[in-house]
This record gives sequence, structure tokens and C-alpha cells, in this order.
Amino acid sequence: MKLFRPVAAVAAAALTLAALPAAADVTLPPSGGNQKATVIQHMGLVTIQVDYSSPNVHGPSHKDDRRGKIWGGLVPYGLHDLEWNDCKQCPWRAGANENTVLTVSHDVKVEGKPLPAGAYGLHMLAGKDAFTVIFSKRSHDWGSYWYDPKEDALRVDVKPSASEYHEFLTYDFDVRELGKSVLALKWEDLKVPLTITVDEPLQLYVKNLREELHGGASWDSEALEAAARFTLENKIALDEGLSWAERSVKPTLGGRETVQTLGTLGLLQAELGKPEAVTTIQKAAALASQPGDAYRLGRQLLTMKKPADALTVFSGADKRWPGAWPLDVGFARVYAAQGQKAKALEYARKALPKAPNEPNKKNLESIIKKIEAGQALE
Repeated sequence: MKLFRPVAAVAAAALTLAALPAAADVTLPPSGGNQKATVIQHMGLVTIQVDYSSPNVHGPSHKDDRRGKIWGGLVPYGLHDLEWNDCKQCPWRAGANENTVLTVSHDVKVEGKPLPAGAYGLHMLAGKDAFTVIFSKRSHDWGSYWYDPKEDALRVDVKPSASEYHEFLTYDFDVRELGKSVLALKWEDLKVPLTITVDEPLQLYVKNLREELHGGASWDSEALEAAARFTLENKIALDEGLSWAERSVKPTLGGRETVQTLGTLGLLQAELGKPEAVTTIQKAAALASQPGDAYRLGRQLLTMKKPADALTVFSGADKRWPGAWPLDVGFARVYAAQGQKAKALEYARKALPKAPNEPNKKNLESIIKKIEAGQALE
């Protein structure tokens, strides 16, 4: 435990023994009953963590009704005199007790402004219509008593908004996406949102894959194929993905020729316009142990807008497994993509009684309706 001070000073008070730090070598409950809390959110490979102490609206005794007195009262608007350590123009600590600390594992942008990876003391200038959020390079102080604007790493302005009631000051993430999160401070009837983004989050995965494939994974066929497929599915670093796919099928490098490894290699070759793509994909299809393997290969080709190549895959599979599910669905999709509505409907209707379960049947019925309406299939 360290010393407890109110979330923000609202009136002059003489320094007392209770305001001093506790001895450094003992552990006591948190000052003022403000329990510590931590919230962590991931944005892909990026980790955001907030460590804070959480005051409540009804005070340490849970008997003081301070609702309606928090903003502009307990938490003053703007800078204020903390009456300690000569800090006469200080912000709010954005919590209680020790610094509220925000830690980011990678470089990010906060409200569109860059913030390097690291740990920051989080402070705020509260206001009726706007809050200024301050990221200080000092992150291990007590409250805002040692705050110095010269140590600011970043300041951003955000607009507060009404929130559902929160008895305890809480940090939460209202938006959770691969490259975007919205961190929100919520207390009483107000929330203060803070948008945090990552530029090109998929590139972080590519960089990470490079590092991982310099180790033991570089001899793992499945790991190489998975990395190559990631580049294909996300249309990123395709040349590098092709290199990984090529290594995944070479026995001398620990690779194996399977439906999956050859399929991914062929699809990458097709995406990059390589003439050997069709041969590679046909070789992959020939290794298929069931119609579904070939169907998935053909679907991927259709996704890449290559219906002629998909038709080759479905036709080869149909010779091995005549009329098997879901090859007729594949033919229906190919002909729909080529604008041959009648043939597409013929194969779709032929596939309908072969549907193995109700979800597949309903999906195929939806496909038939879209073909009839001349709509593109997904």
C-alpha cells in the first residue's frame, strides 16, 4: 500500500499523517478501499493493458451519495491545485491512488496521433464538453502529485458522453477489432471514449511469421503452408507466401506434397499469374481422398474469380466420385459465375436431394433462389 489521496482535491486540507506513504516494506489493503483493477485487450498481436485503482460513487464507506457530484466536483474541471508537492496546476489521475497506467506492446495511434510502445501514466483534464487525455512518460508515481507537462508523450482531446450507471470507476473496451479498439473510462453516468488503432495490423503478423519461420517451424510443412495460406487469404506479402508454399512441398526441406500444401501453392501461383498454377492445382486435386477436398479447392478458385480453373477441378473430381455431394453444388457455382443460369439451376436442383443435412439443404435452397433472381453467389 502507498498513501491514499482523494481522486481529486475539492477543498483545501492540511497535511496529516494519513496522507503520507506507508512503509515500503509492508503490504496493506489499498488506500481508501479503492481496489486495484486491470483490464487487457488484444488487437491481433497488439496488447493494451490498463492498471488502475477504482473509486466508487458512494465513497469508501459506501454511504456517501455523491451521484451528481463527481464531474466538476470530486473530479474538478481543468487543472487544479493538489496542495501537495507544489503541484498547483495538475490534471486528474484518471483513477485513484497510484498512477493509472496504460501499457501498449506495439506502436499505436490514439485518436489518430502516434504513441510509441511503452507504459504511460494516464491523466485527464475533465470538462463539460471535452476531456484532454494525457499520456505521461512517468508511470510509477502516486496520483498526479509529480505531474510535469514537460514529460507528456501525447495529449488528445475527446468528447465524453452519457453512459449507463457505473458505481465503480471502470475501464472497458467498447470496440474490439483486429486493428481498432475503443477504450472507455466509465464512472457514474459518464463515459470517456478513447480510440486506439494499429496501422496495418496484418503486416505485424507477416513480420511475426518471418521470425517464427527462422526457427524450427521453417522445417514444418504444416506451419509453412499455414503461413502461406495466411498471405493468400489476406492478399498480403504474396511473393513471400509463395516462397513459404514452395518450401512446404519440398521433401528436402521437410515439406510434403498433400492436398493442402499443393492446393495452397497452386492457388498462390494462380493469384500471382504463374502458368504452372493449373498443373499444381490438378496435382493437388488428384491427391484428394474425398469429394469435399476437391470442392474446397474449387471454391477457393471461384473466390479468386477463376471459374474455368474451378471447373477443371470439379470435373476431375466428378470422374473419381460421379455425382457425389457436394460436386454438383460446385458445378452450380461455376456456371452461375459464368452467367450460365440454366446449367447452374440444373446442377443446383440435382444436388438438392443429396444434401446431407438440413443446414446444407437450406443453404442450397438459398443458392437456387439467388440463381433464379440473377444474384451473385458468395
